[in-house]
Amino acid sequence: MQFMPLNFLMMWLMGLLSLSILSGGIYILYEWYEGELVGRHYLIAGLVMVLWSFAGRFISLPLLRRPGVDEPKRIRSGTVQWIPRPDGSVLQVEFYGPEDGQPIILSHGWGPNSTVWYYAKRQLCDRFRVIVWDLPGLGKSSKPKNKDYSLEKYARDLEAVVAIAGDKPVILLGHSMGGMIILTFCRLFPEQLGHQVAGLILVDTTYTNPVKTSILSGLLRTLQKPLLEPLLYLTILLSPIFWLMTWLSYLNGSLHISVEISGFKGTETRGQLDFSSLLSAFASPGVLARGTLAMFNYEETRTLSTINVPVLVVCGASDIATTPPASIRMKAQLPQAELMTIKPGGHMALMEQNQRFSEAVGTFCTTCT
Repeated sequence: MQFMPLNFLMMWLMGLLSLSILSGGIYILYEWYEGELVGRHYLIAGLVMVLWSFAGRFISLPLLRRPGVDEPKRIRSGTVQWIPRPDGSVLQVEFYGPEDGQPIILSHGWGPNSTVWYYAKRQLCDRFRVIVWDLPGLGKSSKPKNKDYSLEKYARDLEAVVAIAGDKPVILLGHSMGGMIILTFCRLFPEQLGHQVAGLILVDTTYTNPVKTSILSGLLRTLQKPLLEPLLYLTILLSPIFWLMTWLSYLNGSLHISVEISGFKGTETRGQLDFSSLLSAFASPGVLARGTLAMFNYEETRTLSTINVPVLVVCGASDIATTPPASIRMKAQLPQAELMTIKPGGHMALMEQNQRFSEAVGTFCTTCT
């Protein structure tokens, strides 16, 4: 799941619910042990609440979805390079596929790490040189020591990845915040477009503050200053507690419900849902909060008309994190763009409809190079 403003509110609610149920179960058991609550039903209720807090996913997940044939796994490559950055972070970059293949650099969204590209790596590496990297603070790339999580910082990191991609012009593919990083890259390094960069693929992303292009955007914009930003700063301050809440949500299965609502449209497998939820739980809440605050300052509307390379815009027809009108506007303002809508599909259509997604990526890369 991508850590976007709407997802953030849902994770807070699920986390508070999870912590309340565990605390309530422990309290009931303690009061029963002390004799303040009399009756076996209190013991059973307390035990059920505590057990559900740590193992509820084993009950809820089979009810939500059936297992698939090829479930995603956290697979990493043996071909790795590390790039030290001026801010103290170190980028981990992984390579898949033939060295002489057309290079495609995949930038993941805010929340998971590069293992989210499980299907794309498997389905594209027979023809292309697939390059993935972990955004600093996520996965195996270390945090910036100056706590800079701005889109400009990540765009400069992407420029460093492009520099080690080889002699052939690259295709840049970004999902969600990864797409925002690419558009910021286009503003900061316009001279690379058409030379080091042959084309762009923007997946379920936006050109402006994602609050403005999310479902319930009017409400979220109203809440940004009085509620969302204070909650994000509170998340940074109480990061260990929020992390505990997130893991409880994962273990009891409530995080899966949040991920289901915000990312998928009902055709995903049990493994895809669990994998996306697990990646959400791994990420540091403090890091995610800082990056989300940086997204509130994101604005690349004027950049769109300056991009002089072919662009494929991909969106899930039912994406609620970055709604389809954002993709439609990007397609209209980009000089050389085509739009592909995946239906059924939400914010995680790249996983839910992975075969269709990879086929579209492969066709575009072959055409524009």
